[in-house]
Amino acid sequence: MVVRIVETFAETRRAARDGAGTIGLVPTMGYLHEGHLSLISATADIADLVVVSLFVNPLQFDDGADLAAYPADLGRDAELAKAHGADVLFAPSVAEMYPEPPVTTVTVRDLTDRLEGAHRPGHFDGVATVVTKLLCGLRPDVASFGRKDAQQLAVVRRLVADLSIPVDIRGLPTVREADGLALSSRNVRLPADARADAVALSRGLFAAADAIEAGERAAAAIERIAEDEISRTPGIGIDYVALVSQDRFAPVDRLDRPAVLATAATVGGVRLIDNVHIDVVGDRFVVDRGRRLERRSVLYEEEPCC
Repeated sequence: MVVRIVETFAETRRAARDGAGTIGLVPTMGYLHEGHLSLISATADIADLVVVSLFVNPLQFDDGADLAAYPADLGRDAELAKAHGADVLFAPSVAEMYPEPPVTTVTVRDLTDRLEGAHRPGHFDGVATVVTKLLCGLRPDVASFGRKDAQQLAVVRRLVADLSIPVDIRGLPTVREADGLALSSRNVRLPADARADAVALSRGLFAAADAIEAGERAAAAIERIAEDEISRTPGIGIDYVALVSQDRFAPVDRLDRPAVLATAATVGGVRLIDNVHIDVVGDRFVVDRGRRLERRSVLYEEEPCC
């Protein structure tokens, strides 16, 4: 079922509540790939009603050309979402989400001042505002986000805690192409000759992950290993490589807590982000490198896979 108006969804939500059902939400900007589909499937395992939102949010784009170039295919997304467990695809218009230019926005200070926040001013205000609107309008019990957008996940967790929004936020592993490239709807914009170069991001992160697993704990050394490996591929413009804490995205001098090693770079004119999460399990640091696909992503199929 495709729903475009919040009030129309209210009847479906009431029916789920009357049946003591659990509502799960997977927020997306569409052009679904296996990363999104894994979130939908995982949410379907724990929720009675799965809602996938599809909204390309203009508030989080500081570049109009980037917004205009964002890929979209509602019919394709509806088929893929349904095949992986979605019950409702919420696809509002900009007019539905923002009937008037908003004078109220949500700002999560401190952890949005660096990395993506520093390179994309206003981006996280847009993210925080639209996620707050979705959570308050659709009122899910659980919402699933990918760890690939690590800083976004930290922002969402903080705003939910600060605003006492009654929802469980789940962060699930990054899904990668077989060669290691993190899945992103932006990948379809990579020129053919830059596609292989883009794998340098994950290659650098994995080289640093190897060092962490071998005992390296100095942040400067970990960052240098990743940056040196990425820089081996000519033509990549690195914005940053940074080891930060998972909760506040604050720089750390030494790996002594759950952390994220994050990078952003421009490849073939397309800006990409990637990261690995470093979790603490008992007395060990465990690197979450994500999950690799065994076949070519649905991003590159002419027809939906299902």
